[in-house]
Amino acid sequence: MSDLTDPRVFFAAERTLLAWNRTSLAWMAFGFVMERFGLFVHLVSAGSNAELPRGVSFWAGIAFISFGALIAILSAWQYRKVLRTLKPVEIPEGYRVGVGMLGNVMVALLGVVLTGYLLFGDT
Repeated sequence: MSDLTDPRVFFAAERTLLAWNRTSLAWMAFGFVMERFGLFVHLVSAGSNAELPRGVSFWAGIAFISFGALIAILSAWQYRKVLRTLKPVEIPEGYRVGVGMLGNVMVALLGVVLTGYLLFGDT
């Protein structure tokens, strides 16, 4: 339990969750750009319909996207742990505490879907 009876503690935890959400989105966006850059280089250099090899940029991009999804899940889990330590007076009445957590979980799920598409889809 926290020693404060101030809602600012809760809002600080929520801001931290949202900062991690932005971080996970940045990791996934960078991974997607990195993965697509390999495709761009292949198209520019080869200029043919040859089989696209899965090179370093592909696997590094997949790693970045996967790590971004992992960050989103872990930060939602950490936020949930922090919420359990707060007193009811620290959470404003009627405030929906799960919206940020839902956002992080959705980002993680979309990251997993994107990873699956890039691994198994027609690219």
